[in-house]
This record gives sequence, C-alpha cells and structure tokens, in this order.
Amino acid sequence: MIVNMTHVVAEVAAAQAAYEKALAENDAFLLNALTWEGPHTVRYGFDDMQYGSGEIRKLNASRHPVNNRIMVASTTITTFGHDNATVNTEFGCDDSELYGRRTVVWARVGPDSQPEAGLHGGWRVVASHESVVSRRPCI
Repeated sequence: MIVNMTHVVAEVAAAQAAYEKALAENDAFLLNALTWEGPHTVRYGFDDMQYGSGEIRKLNASRHPVNNRIMVASTTITTFGHDNATVNTEFGCDDSELYGRRTVVWARVGPDSQPEAGLHGGWRVVASHESVVSRRPCI
C-alpha cells in the first residue's frame, strides 16, 4: 500500500474542503451527501454522538450555523492506498479560549464523481470526531 499518493491527497483535500464549507454554511444537503449511507457511520460531536447515517441526517437537519469566525489552524491529510484517508484539522475562534480538533475518516465508497453536487471521486465520511480543549498553556 502506498501512503499519500499525490492525486489521492488532492481528491481528499477537495472532498474535505467541500465538507468544511458545508459545515460553515450549514448545508445539510451537502453534509448528508458527503456522509456514507449506512448503519456503521459514526459521528462524535462536542457533546453528542450519532450512530448510523440516519441519526447523522437528523443532526444535520437541526444544525445551527457555525460561527463564521472559525479559523482553520492546520490540516493533516494522510491517505492509505487509493480508497482510505484520515484528515485531522485544528481550528479556533478568535473570541474563545477553546481550541477545536476534528478528525474525519474518509473512504471511497460512493459514486465515482458528482462534482456538481460538491462530491469528489466517491469519497464519503465514514467516521468523524470533534473535541475542544483550552488554549491556556498547561502548567
């Protein structure tokens, strides 16, 4: 298995950018389209958990827009072969003491391509986890 093939990293980066945009714009249609349809899809949020794409769709339908002042600090993409990837993102908001972290696990399981819908190369979110920590230094 080859790690981080350039063209696969580019595909995942495009899918992740669509996902981040959908989160920022509260685009439930795109969030649902980017999520793998199945009972094994998992999302762990800041103070909630969803098991299966049905529960995730319910969450997406009730989402409130996120603070548009959220700034991505860093993103690390690691791909494994042609069909699996992890994306780890750190983000912050300038008016908060909290610092966020998001891990998204991607797999190529969807239709090959639907760029008009913001979908890229069949990539779908199969698991995600978000958490926050204080920006204050540990002593």
